[in-house]
Amino acid sequence: MSVHARLLSPGTIGSMAVRNRIVMPAMDQNLCDDGLLTEANVAHYEERAEAGVGLLILETSAVQWPVGATSRHQPMLSSDTCIPGLTQLADRVHAHGAKMVVQMCHHGKTALVDTAEERAQLVPSMPMPELDMGRFIRDLTMDELMKLAGNTGGKMPSYREATTDDLAGVVESFADAAARVQTAGLDGVEIHAAHGYLLSTFLSPNWNRRDDEYGGSADRRTRLLREVVAAIRARCGTGFAIIVRIDGAEFTVDGGITPDLSVQHAAAAVEAGADAVHVSAIGSPDNGVSFTDGPLPYQEVQYAELFRAVKRVVSAPVIAVGRISPDAGEQVLADGDADFIAMGRQLLADPQLAKHLIDGRPELVRPCINCMVCVAENFWDASPVCAVNARLGRPDAPPIEPATTPRRLAIVGGGPAGLEAARVAAGRGHDVTVFERSTHLGGTARFSAVTTPVNAALVDHLVAAVTAAGVDVQTGTEVAADSLRAGGFDAVVLATGAHRSRPDLAGADLDHVLTGDDLRSMLTGGDVELRGLSTMQRLAVKAGQRLDLTTPERVRILSRQWMPLGQQIVVIGGGLVGVEIAEFLAERDRKVTVLEPGPHLGVEMAHPRRWRTLDTARAHGVAFAIDARVSSITKDLVQFRVGDDGELQEVAADHVIIADHVAAGAPLEDELVAAGIETHVVGDAAAVTYIQGAMRTGHDIGATI
Repeated sequence: MSVHARLLSPGTIGSMAVRNRIVMPAMDQNLCDDGLLTEANVAHYEERAEAGVGLLILETSAVQWPVGATSRHQPMLSSDTCIPGLTQLADRVHAHGAKMVVQMCHHGKTALVDTAEERAQLVPSMPMPELDMGRFIRDLTMDELMKLAGNTGGKMPSYREATTDDLAGVVESFADAAARVQTAGLDGVEIHAAHGYLLSTFLSPNWNRRDDEYGGSADRRTRLLREVVAAIRARCGTGFAIIVRIDGAEFTVDGGITPDLSVQHAAAAVEAGADAVHVSAIGSPDNGVSFTDGPLPYQEVQYAELFRAVKRVVSAPVIAVGRISPDAGEQVLADGDADFIAMGRQLLADPQLAKHLIDGRPELVRPCINCMVCVAENFWDASPVCAVNARLGRPDAPPIEPATTPRRLAIVGGGPAGLEAARVAAGRGHDVTVFERSTHLGGTARFSAVTTPVNAALVDHLVAAVTAAGVDVQTGTEVAADSLRAGGFDAVVLATGAHRSRPDLAGADLDHVLTGDDLRSMLTGGDVELRGLSTMQRLAVKAGQRLDLTTPERVRILSRQWMPLGQQIVVIGGGLVGVEIAEFLAERDRKVTVLEPGPHLGVEMAHPRRWRTLDTARAHGVAFAIDARVSSITKDLVQFRVGDDGELQEVAADHVIIADHVAAGAPLEDELVAAGIETHVVGDAAAVTYIQGAMRTGHDIGATI
């Protein structure tokens, strides 16, 4: 019996029979040509259908497009011109045995196309609740702010309260759109009544302050949703699936949707004729970090209490969402808390997820690492990309095709770049050997799993993938140009990672000042010189096999109590690495100060992840200083100025961690080239771009070499 037997078992939504419980939820791809589906759209869904996904949901599609639309690159449902593209989509998805529905939406107060074209956005009531957008733009760079402004050509929104005639038109538009979807041969629709869009705002007491038949009580606030469901059912009949997506909660919003209200909303939708309820969530629109409360969850199975509450009340199937892995999804089904499992970002990270589970090879599922780079692109109407799936959103990515002439390849370095290059190259038929000088694979990604445990899952996937591909992996093996030349390899790929150094700064060579390499050794018991530790701490580190990072389990046991660092820590460099280290240490009761010489923090992070990480760090007391110029380090202090002309400041430091001064470079490259050996450099050895750059460059060289 498969360990994912429940997830792979068939189910039904209304009259729609679905081959398994895996759902690909709607996720904007922004690939449409003025509202019409393109080949890229169709291929995106077909790939996942072919791999075995049970139910796919087309990204949110505008029922009155361009009115009430958020993008001209989203699908439109307002004209019969959309039917040919939808028909092609239905035919190609159905050819692989999957079912597909279309998510339908009126974006209401988030209809950016209305703003760009100087139409007032439709809202339940005026005046609008007051918003403090300063909390949203905090921690965004100027480039990001300019891209956000570009969505509307720099124009600001205006709003108008919906009349009953407006609402009658909205209901008719939903019914008309559903009829077009049915004509195209698709299996149903998902009515989007979540995420702060028009139907969601009518359900929310915070946004809906009307006193007519569409507001004033929970029952009247559901009226618009009930009318939409009933109109679609009347138009399309009982053989057409209707799913309703609702907010299980409206986080950090005073007077918003509560779990108790969401249960009432779900029950009303089912009573009106919905075949299933999809439970999501939303946060306050004016607070950036709230975006990672909903709709982009940052914790595993984040909405468990929300979908469980709905499941207890409604008789119709419930679709659970909220960063649910296959293992977690199996447990949700076993517990009876939901009937179907939506895995959105996971299916962006690995289109072959369902196939791996069906084949009984869950270790080959490439995990989403929750870095949020995919959804960040949606903020400025771009197509999502993925840190671990180098093909997503990259139409120019080199195709993976069998090698015309198989070759012997040496890959030096067993981090993500080297392993991804090995996986892809071996899959094309090359004979690949990976040389890794340490005793385990993963490189910096394995170490980063101390602060970001999901990175260990990525490493484990890559190790399983290269093993399955037949790659010869030699750990504990350091190679030189001579040995590579003597090995008779046709080409060498250098994936040896970045170089870390100490700044040219008074006191930077003191024992309590640690580079990233020093910190890695301290936390793993490695062979790099252990600096700044007492004799007892050194003995503890050397005996610290429980902190070995060669398995995810050992990564997770790094305790709050055992930490060979002093109580007061200064981190120099507030980029991705510095911010994550600061958050990690502050959670373990250290007093941390981060000194960043630039104007922004965490700029290498996708901004939703940056919002969450900085918020968590601040909540744990981390002090951040930007435009900070460090003057000197003493045995117990760090001196710095804010700005070139700022007053000299001091902060106490038991340890100082250098989180910047990281540079690319592959020392073997010149020797190999001089010896006439074809040489390629990937990952941080080529340019410091962390996991996303490592996976992309590794993939591309593996596909082209």
